[in-house]
Amino acid sequence: MAEQLRLMAVHAHPDDESSKGAATMAKYVAEGVEVLVATCTGGERGSVLNPKLDRPDVWANIAEIRRGEMDAARAILGVEQAWLGFVDSGLPEGEPLPPLPEGCFALQDVELAAGPLVRLMREFRPHVVTTYDEQGGYPHPDHIMCHKISVAAFDAAGDAERYPELGEPWQPLKLYYDIGFSKPKIMALHEAVLAAGLESPYQDWLKRWEENPNDHRPQITTQVPCAQYFPVRDDALRAHATQVDPDGFFFRVPMEIQQSAWPTEDFHLARSLVESSMPESDLFAGVRETAHAR
Repeated sequence: MAEQLRLMAVHAHPDDESSKGAATMAKYVAEGVEVLVATCTGGERGSVLNPKLDRPDVWANIAEIRRGEMDAARAILGVEQAWLGFVDSGLPEGEPLPPLPEGCFALQDVELAAGPLVRLMREFRPHVVTTYDEQGGYPHPDHIMCHKISVAAFDAAGDAERYPELGEPWQPLKLYYDIGFSKPKIMALHEAVLAAGLESPYQDWLKRWEENPNDHRPQITTQVPCAQYFPVRDDALRAHATQVDPDGFFFRVPMEIQQSAWPTEDFHLARSLVESSMPESDLFAGVRETAHAR
């Protein structure tokens, strides 16, 4: 009998799981895979980006509201979800940048901060783990720290000599970095929008790449076809009502254009203990055979 496949997605804040890899998770849930989102922080210092909710009563209860939004998004995606319990670092702005708040996630010792994630990996026993690249996907201090503890936990979870108090060792087999906004994807969407006679929301993205030609992202190794789950992704993202403007960037391109111009979500295979052929179309490529054998 085949072993139940399990996927863990490690994210910095509530709402990240719905804007990065959400359609992939929904696809695997529909196929019977167990999916767990590990959320590093409570998003307590996140912005209120929905102008209709930018009110004093919302700001006064932002931590509780964001937990409720996470519950709603989790239910829409059909995933399990666990909090790692760290405090949001906020996104520093200004020149020079101000110091990060004392005690926040980004200032934690990586070895110590990886502990709760090691425990969760040993409890959930994922075959595949997804997280962010070294730049955090974009340079938010919590996203960068999320990358650091994800890599540390992936390496430690299967080692009986490390964190022996945190449960029986379990070694995940593959580690992926989410590649949400690659240049080829943005170009394809931009051109498809223009071909439809619409105004493109991607002009600023393209301008940034022109101004920063050395802003390289990890190579895409794995493209998961999941276009039919893009509406589920969008519903989950809208559930984070304080975090997204329903009339904003994420929802400006008609769904049919998104589904035809770039029908995949993309990842970079960073670590693998199994063999698979590149390019991949399945995060569990090479794992399915191993799971049969376990």
